Amino acid sequence: MQSRFSLGFKAAAILVSVLLLAVIAVTATVCCVPDTAVYADGFSVNGKAAYLVDSSTGTVMYAKNENERLPIASMVKIMTALLVFEAVDRGELSLDEDVTVSENAASMGGSQIFLDANTSHKAGDLLKSVVVASANDSCVALAERVSGSVEGFVRTMNERAAELGMKDTNFVNCTGLPAAEGFSTAKDVSVMFRKLIEHPSYFDYSTVWLEDYVHPDGRKTSMTNTNKLVRFYNGCDGGKTGFTSEAKFCLAATAERDGMRPVAVVIGGDSSKERFAAVSNMFNHAFGNYASEKLISKGELLEEKVKVSVGKKKELSLTVSEDVAVFGRRGDKSQTELRFELPEKVKAPVEAGDVVGKGYAVRNGEVVQTFDIVAAESVKRANLFDIFKRFGNKW
Repeated sequence: MQSRFSLGFKAAAILVSVLLLAVIAVTATVCCVPDTAVYADGFSVNGKAAYLVDSSTGTVMYAKNENERLPIASMVKIMTALLVFEAVDRGELSLDEDVTVSENAASMGGSQIFLDANTSHKAGDLLKSVVVASANDSCVALAERVSGSVEGFVRTMNERAAELGMKDTNFVNCTGLPAAEGFSTAKDVSVMFRKLIEHPSYFDYSTVWLEDYVHPDGRKTSMTNTNKLVRFYNGCDGGKTGFTSEAKFCLAATAERDGMRPVAVVIGGDSSKERFAAVSNMFNHAFGNYASEKLISKGELLEEKVKVSVGKKKELSLTVSEDVAVFGRRGDKSQTELRFELPEKVKAPVEAGDVVGKGYAVRNGEVVQTFDIVAAESVKRANLFDIFKRFGNKW
């Protein structure tokens, strides 16, 4: 018969073995979970995927599963709005023209402003309802107007995505309503959204909080901005939400403070509150840890000038084609310099805005921005009278 001590010892040994096996199993389980988030100084946000980037320089401040292909719901409408604005830029569409709503457009479900078939609406009003209220019926009406059909418009959406380098995106409709094989990524969404906000008129719509859409018969549909941060986050002036049961809660948004404009994207939040919190936290991270320093403004004259051959003036004043700024972490003491590549002389005639040379913003020996140097004035070609006068002055 075994002693109580022997039995107790065996029981303790078995207990220790079980505990060791449990620890090993838990450790193995933890080790097998992939670390899918890229953390910035311990910073992270909830959601399946997220991306935070400076709109001007493309500097990435945070990324989490940014290249994972996911459904993006109504954030598809970012590309829809972009193509409409670009059609306006090309003169193919006027925001003041009347667009007739088809039976197909009027039949759209989901978010809508309840357009009646065979009624006419200003293109600008339809676009506003897309940006503010995510109206599916307006999306289809505009798509049919721009491309003749929704199918043709979707082909253009994918062609434009390819041009923008959105390699992990496939559009199957212009609304974001659930459909097989439709997907994008947090990074690709940021690309098309950054392109959209290059259009100043976009902000005429994106900052609207509450407004009635007035139909031709006088009927009104109340529109409330789906992007709540326009009202509740200081500096937020644009964004696009999305939700389906598959995509869950999504948001792409931008905010501007002190010349700095980050773009934040989250896909797959568990709630509307979570997506707004995620983007708000990304904005806080951007504004709290990074800054943009403007080196020279568009239109500002450079000290450098270029000689003009056979022109009415001997020298040409120069400026830059865009604002030149460097973006980096707050407290970074790195030195930045501007370098110019200019010809010894240019030949008249020269028109204001003509590209004359190249400029570079250089930080720690690395080029962080390239820009065009352009003529700040027009210089006409000298005529015989100018030449004789010039020789006369020499004598």
